[in-house]
Amino acid sequence: MTIHKEGYTSIALTVLFIFIINAVVEYRFADMFVLRWLVYIFSFALFVTVLQFFRSPKRNFTNGDNLIICPADGKVVVIEETEEGEYFKDKRLQVSIFMSPVNVHINRNPISGVVKFFKYHPGKYLAAWNPKSSTENERTTVVVEHKNGSPVLFRQIAGALARRIVWYVKEGDQVTQNEQFGFIKFGSRVDIFLPLGTKVNLELNQVVKGGITVLGELA
Repeated sequence: MTIHKEGYTSIALTVLFIFIINAVVEYRFADMFVLRWLVYIFSFALFVTVLQFFRSPKRNFTNGDNLIICPADGKVVVIEETEEGEYFKDKRLQVSIFMSPVNVHINRNPISGVVKFFKYHPGKYLAAWNPKSSTENERTTVVVEHKNGSPVLFRQIAGALARRIVWYVKEGDQVTQNEQFGFIKFGSRVDIFLPLGTKVNLELNQVVKGGITVLGELA
């Protein structure tokens, strides 16, 4: 396991904060044994928590020309037919994956193809499970067209704790399945919009892993 590059600054700031608070406690409260140990425990827990937010575990990815691979770790919270109003402006099959703060927060391309559309939207920070978060929260929208002509839209959505979305793609890019297309710091959600009739291999509340779990198959 390695640490993702998006975590370097946050981890450095966390270490600095821990150093300062421990130095103050050691200097001002050296005779308060219980307080010092509580601060030690808090410092350790904080460091481990921040570290695991930005972990990048080594994985053996699942690949397949017509397979759609889950773009993120988390739990499936939505599988439904819905109106997609930003790009397609018609009915699509939506699959949503909720990423809790303990999940790996790397986002990966579910298919290979060409980026036909990209847009970043500043917005609110509603809880990621709130249906309005899809249209009101900070988010990005990416559409990748498979070589067979099938377009897949996936959307990074910031949650109540996530304050920064990072992306690595732009329109016209040729992307490869399972490569990183972005990162969302802390809790968040990823929505995937598929053509109607796409075979989905997931169930509600199923726990999935980005780059490993097969979401579905393109027709």
